[in-house]
Amino acid sequence: MKITVVGAGKVGSTVTQLLAMAALGEVVLVNRTAEKAQGIALDLQESGVDVQVTGTGRYQQTAGSDLMIITAGLPRKEGMSRDELLRANAGIVTDAAKQLARHSPDAVMIVVTNPLDVMAAAAWKASHFPPKRVVGMAGALDSSRFRSFIAQELGVSVRDVQALVLGSHGDLMVPLPRLTTVRGIPLPDLLPAKKIAQLVQRTVDAGAEIIALEKDSAFYAPAAAVVEMVEAILLDRKRIVPCSTLLRGEFGIKGVFLGVPVVLGHGGVERIVDPGLTVGEKRELQAAGRKVAAMAKGV
Repeated sequence: MKITVVGAGKVGSTVTQLLAMAALGEVVLVNRTAEKAQGIALDLQESGVDVQVTGTGRYQQTAGSDLMIITAGLPRKEGMSRDELLRANAGIVTDAAKQLARHSPDAVMIVVTNPLDVMAAAAWKASHFPPKRVVGMAGALDSSRFRSFIAQELGVSVRDVQALVLGSHGDLMVPLPRLTTVRGIPLPDLLPAKKIAQLVQRTVDAGAEIIALEKDSAFYAPAAAVVEMVEAILLDRKRIVPCSTLLRGEFGIKGVFLGVPVVLGHGGVERIVDPGLTVGEKRELQAAGRKVAAMAKGV
């Protein structure tokens, strides 16, 4: 297997490290400044990994990739909304998607750059790939954050918590406490509604909370979420993961990339899963879809 990561910032370099350690295949790290990518690759190679890690500034070296991950873009700074990143990152993602598609026309593409849902749409349009082969890393990260907060509150292993966070990766995400369980026990049976509401709000604000503390964007949790998706695709695990994918009428939403439960396997998104949303939950999801559609008009 050959995996390409575009962008040698904190997210991209951490994704590259985790992939190399997992030995899922050869990893190529592409960065505008080739020397930075080369230095990271050399450092990782010297750490004793059993796969080839290459750093480069040339997309030609990505040829024949099975999976490609776009992390390149400007990070969100304190006080900056994801919406404000739109025009700054659209050009970066569009160029990267065109280059990647030219050299690896049969690959699957994962988009990480924010604002996520709109950038996934931009990558899809630029690549001319089938929708199933372009997917955004959204709910995988948001669900991980929600699970972590629940586990901390209850004093249990995060592995025993199952949660779904749908919608837009940002202020219009749609956490689903009703469908969240702890070792099969519904979350509302374990925590009062007020506490659940607090955990939901913390999940919505999680990215901003880290920026306020660290004065920089999160990268460990996003990178781990990306690797979860990579493993599901390359190893054909058929994992149900909330991801940003093109909706074509599902949940009453059409023509928008939005976070919903999908089955990830070989070739990308195999199908969309309907978790049985209530009328209210569906309305929240549709509201997120309208906001993303409005933002996407500028791409």
